[in-house]
Amino acid sequence: MSVYRFKSRETGDLVMLKQHGKRLLEILGKDPSGPGVVMHQQMPAAIQAIRDAIVLEEAEQKKLREEAAARGDVPPEFDQVSLRMRSAPFIEMMQRCEKAAVDIVWGV
Repeated sequence: MSVYRFKSRETGDLVMLKQHGKRLLEILGKDPSGPGVVMHQQMPAAIQAIRDAIVLEEAEQKKLREEAAARGDVPPEFDQVSLRMRSAPFIEMMQRCEKAAVDIVWGV
């Protein structure tokens, strides 16, 4: 699978490159190797898990920049599209699906 296509009856499909979709699924504790589902009852916890991962990523990047600055090194470069930006459409999809009591599936 070169992309993940997340589907629901409430929203249009959300397509992500494999590496980004896989990371989000791993954050959610889902198996990214095959088809799966995020049930609408799981969405509040799933959204919080992604938000927690965003906070951790941003804190780690800040720490690495500060350490580089303290050593006088060039600050490290990170992916220009952060987890916060990449996950925003998925979080929005989950919020809408939770409200409508609709599940999200992929790989089917």
